[in-house]
Amino acid sequence: MPSSIKVNGQTHLVDADEDTPLLWVLRDILGMTGTKFGCGQALCGACTVHIDGVATRSCVTTIETIGESEVTTIEALHTMEHGKRLQDAWVELEVPQCGYCQSGQLMSAAALLAETPKPTNADIDGAMSGNICRCGTYQRIRAAIQRASA
Repeated sequence: MPSSIKVNGQTHLVDADEDTPLLWVLRDILGMTGTKFGCGQALCGACTVHIDGVATRSCVTTIETIGESEVTTIEALHTMEHGKRLQDAWVELEVPQCGYCQSGQLMSAAALLAETPKPTNADIDGAMSGNICRCGTYQRIRAAIQRASA
């Protein structure tokens, strides 16, 4: 049965089973490939999106749980209050190496700044602890968040 889902301000009618993970609806049905598959168990953070402003792992969130909530993906990051500043800081500080985890990192950082506009290092470490960067750019990620919050 088709489900209605609101993503980045647009409502989409998707034909998928209710237990289909949001990640696969975004990538395979809606063609929004910015959100990445990493582990499939909500452990790595590569699939992070916002649901009503809260950083959420889309690989374990089924479309039946979305309801009327607003989903925001990396494709709309630039429209968020801190989004453009985060993107600019990421580029200026050359945060990504391989880049695979970066959409999840940015979405987690945006949720942090929306809740805590001037985070401490401990705030940043706490909010970002669920996002794994295989390349180990954690210091640059922290510096970019600090720059975006300034």
